[in-house]
Amino acid sequence: MMCVMKNTFKTLIVLVPAVGLLAIGVAAQTASGTLKLTSPAFANGGVIPTKYACDGGKVNPALTFSGVPSSAKTLALIIDDPDVPKSLVPSGEFVHWIVWDIAPTSHGIPEADPTAATKGLNGTGKPGYYPPCPPDREHRYFFRLYALDTTLGGAKIANKADLQAAMRGHIVGQAELMARYNKKK
Repeated sequence: MMCVMKNTFKTLIVLVPAVGLLAIGVAAQTASGTLKLTSPAFANGGVIPTKYACDGGKVNPALTFSGVPSSAKTLALIIDDPDVPKSLVPSGEFVHWIVWDIAPTSHGIPEADPTAATKGLNGTGKPGYYPPCPPDREHRYFFRLYALDTTLGGAKIANKADLQAAMRGHIVGQAELMARYNKKK
């Protein structure tokens, strides 16, 4: 009995430091950054200025990225509106912008940037940014930033579904910014 206890104790002495090192390794990986997405144009939950909407300047707002995980090889951005009447769009969602293969060293996307990485098709079937333009009332606009452990340059991506499929299994960080807009009457 004493021999079994000694062996068990020796095993514990070896295992405890190993488990401790494993925990330190995991902590180091997750502490590399908490991905954040902000805009100098509006606060999270705030109102998008008219300048960035269909009844204004129709340009994309500046977006700022921080806390990109060290394992990220690229970033991707999706902006959509989940408040569209289903009578207009059966899914109730309108995609305003998809962008991928943004450099992980990027600090964001400048305002009115026509060259923001690779762009897919918005809800109108055209590439690029489509400004908020709610047809009926105030809508919410979700800006989602993804840190990926791979580049997507060779993937066949045209729309949001294609981008989400290409990102599956490669997301190492995610951030969200939500803002609202209602067209001027």
